[in-house]
Amino acid sequence: MKKEEEWKKKLTKEQYHVLREKGTEMPFTGKLLKNKEKGMYKCMACGMELFSSDTKFDSGTGWPSFTEANKKNVILKDDYSLGLHAIEVICKKCGSHLGHVFDDGPKGKKRYCINSCALDFEKK
Repeated sequence: MKKEEEWKKKLTKEQYHVLREKGTEMPFTGKLLKNKEKGMYKCMACGMELFSSDTKFDSGTGWPSFTEANKKNVILKDDYSLGLHAIEVICKKCGSHLGHVFDDGPKGKKRYCINSCALDFEKK
């Protein structure tokens, strides 16, 4: 595990705010929001494989959304930080905050609503 000073050197201010301070990027601003290429979405902080492009869909919310996560590489945690119950999505390897998961995905599936700046993309 890196120390917070090391994360500050490795990540941009926005990435640090989202990944390490559990912030949220502005909707409709992320570079991967409209990405339609085939490949793997990885944790920006550590490179852990998180989401396949096959599970990505346009939720209209302003953040990349996925119906499934690589479950062995994420942790789901109850989050009451905004006074409401939500389920936080965390990278299992480095502990970085990625976003939240909701029950309103297409065809009864989940909607993993993930900050674009928390992700890196590796094209197939």
